[in-house]
Amino acid sequence: MMADWIEEGSKAPAFTLTSDSEKKIKLSDLAGSPVVLYFYPKDDTPGCTREACAFRDAQSELSRSGAVLLGVSPDDVDSHVKFRDKYSLNFPLLVDADHKVAQKYGAWREKNMYGKKSMGIQRSTFLIDASGKVIKVWKRVQVDGHDAQVLQALAQLQ
Repeated sequence: MMADWIEEGSKAPAFTLTSDSEKKIKLSDLAGSPVVLYFYPKDDTPGCTREACAFRDAQSELSRSGAVLLGVSPDDVDSHVKFRDKYSLNFPLLVDADHKVAQKYGAWREKNMYGKKSMGIQRSTFLIDASGKVIKVWKRVQVDGHDAQVLQALAQLQ
């Protein structure tokens, strides 16, 4: 069952997920700060690594704008820890093992790889404002230059 993408202007679906540091991260606890929530298919695969490293390098600019950056995939804590340590990632990676949160946001979709259909995470990013509203959705993210798009959208929030 495939959920629809959450629309810009809707309230961001609530979630509580465990991070790579085994802390519970609850969206409602982040109220008052913009949140950049990005879904990616799998730890330590080429596109996901490029994306994570770009966000890592943009982290100081992101935090200057007051934003909290969260990466989400179905991988478990051990996998996230390895990925984080290998690339010195400086933001939480959240475990969405049953892809329930990805589903709420519409990021869990049918994918067609070489004619084979399967369900998986569609690389996507959601910018949530300080009041908990989704103000920008990037569906089917192209990794290169994506960090700049996110920073630009955040700058418009200021």
